[in-house]
Amino acid sequence: MIWTFSTVSAVISADVEGYSRLMGDDEVATVRTLEDYRNVTVDLIEQHRGRVVDSPGDNVLAEFGSVVDAVQCAVEIQQVLKAKNAELPENRRMQFRIGVNLGDVIQEGERIYGDGVNIAARIEGLAEGGGICVSGSAYERIENKLALGYEYLGEHAVKNITKPVRVYRVPLEPRAIREKRAGIRQWKKVAVAAAAVITVGAGAFAIWNFYLRPSPPPVEVASVERMAFPLPDKPSIAVLPFTNMSEDPKQEYFSDGITEAIITALSKVEKLFVIARNSTFTYKGKPVKVQQVVKDLGVQYVLEGSVQKSADRIRITAQLIDARKGHHLWAERYDRDLKDLFALQDEITMKIITALEVKLTEGEQALVAGGGTDNLDAYLKILQARDLKRDQNIENNHKARQLAEEAIRLDPDYAQAYRWLSGTHLIDVWLGSTKSPRESLITAMGLAKKALSLDDSLGGAHGILGNIYIMRRDYEKGIMEAERAVELEPNGADAHAFLGMGLRFADRAEEAIPILKKAIRLDPHAPEWYLHVLAGAYREIEKYEEAIEWGEKAVQQNPKNVLSRVVLCSIYSLAGRMDKARVQAKEIMRLSPNISVERIARTDPQKNQVVKKRYIDALRKAGLK
Repeated sequence: MIWTFSTVSAVISADVEGYSRLMGDDEVATVRTLEDYRNVTVDLIEQHRGRVVDSPGDNVLAEFGSVVDAVQCAVEIQQVLKAKNAELPENRRMQFRIGVNLGDVIQEGERIYGDGVNIAARIEGLAEGGGICVSGSAYERIENKLALGYEYLGEHAVKNITKPVRVYRVPLEPRAIREKRAGIRQWKKVAVAAAAVITVGAGAFAIWNFYLRPSPPPVEVASVERMAFPLPDKPSIAVLPFTNMSEDPKQEYFSDGITEAIITALSKVEKLFVIARNSTFTYKGKPVKVQQVVKDLGVQYVLEGSVQKSADRIRITAQLIDARKGHHLWAERYDRDLKDLFALQDEITMKIITALEVKLTEGEQALVAGGGTDNLDAYLKILQARDLKRDQNIENNHKARQLAEEAIRLDPDYAQAYRWLSGTHLIDVWLGSTKSPRESLITAMGLAKKALSLDDSLGGAHGILGNIYIMRRDYEKGIMEAERAVELEPNGADAHAFLGMGLRFADRAEEAIPILKKAIRLDPHAPEWYLHVLAGAYREIEKYEEAIEWGEKAVQQNPKNVLSRVVLCSIYSLAGRMDKARVQAKEIMRLSPNISVERIARTDPQKNQVVKKRYIDALRKAGLK
């Protein structure tokens, strides 16, 4: 059965200027050149996450999920072909005209047609040989994203299209861009032009990237020596947040949820090293190069992609890049019914694992697969609840609780729903938004146990339960649950951090330190609580220089985190740096006027009372009341 549906896509239409003349002059040479240039064009389209729909004669038709990708691809095609033409006699040069449009297309199997395609073909005819024209709809999306410079060519009638179409020419010379943006009228050499633009800053990278650099290989090879961390001894991967290609920005939770589902599934594979969601999402919405990602995070592989949700259909594109070797390992585009989402997420995860040449046992495969429910509406509600939980405040926590409760009503056997509902009651305790912390902990514990009764493989539920036990001073049970979470999610940064925190409070700081460092390696942009828990572990064993280093990092990362400042204040005081300790004490009282040493002592679950008294007394000595 061939599916037919409508979607919004970016379309490239290209053909050769003067093709008939070239064929008349030398048919054999023209066919040879065309084949060479078409291969280059197809490769570049695939590198920019597009797909070639058709390529009859001298025409090429391609579709992209992103208009930014489409225009970047068009620019690079013209740049590469210009360099190749320079090697040919002038009368044998083959110049393509390219049109780019963003609009509605009709999908029928692998074919596309409709207004979106017609407009792209029409504006292609308005382009000069070696040039690019874009429609008004494409221009509106790229104007502030690609600093290319644009020349308005007016409105043009398109056959079978009611309204005229606005058309813009994309100048391909740096001089044209400079004249457009800065009003400079005198010709200068390309290198001088680039240097001047670089001082401006905003458009520098785009101009260098598209016009001044030599044609790069498909992916630049990353340098292991320049990585911020040593490369792990197993396949290491960072999954970047999938781009939301839907028209509705409120669908961000959906694309983010798919990204998280893939990260969580991969985190269960002990034979991999997987960077945590918290770190990869620092790149969300930013133009970032793969080489920078692997340098920052210390990994070999990067997965990136996009998601487009339309009614009951979903399109996902994904590509896996080996940054050390400089090539794509795997790339795919999926068009499926929305009801097939769970199977699709599992399929993508297994494709990644296979591409990384990791072999799983049947038990490991079963652990990786599965969304936990067959009810799509329940699953979507939990995706929204997870999204709200990221920004922890009372209002969002209340909304997340409502969504989790609605998901349970839709599917009373959905273990993940109970796990996330449990988390909302635990957050109530952390935020101080509950009238009875004791009752909230009891409720959270009951819900976590309910989740595990339905699915004991939920590492997150074991982690929550372990945290609750530690808060209730039941250290042995807390550590046992945290260890189970790490066993189920060997790449789970939170699981390691919760275990490290439990060990620290259980007076096992020496054991906690390497586990907390593993959590930070899995999440290089770790939340500040990872850092101040590690600082506290060093404090407990009286290694104050190391404790100060991590405590200062925690405060620098989030100056408003009072608990981070409490830990650092106590360390400064114990280390005899009283001036700095007093500064921290004053800032703590400014940020939280109702705080007191008695309250800190009452809520701190440290098992060793001698150790606890030592740092509580240090807070008093620093001036905290």
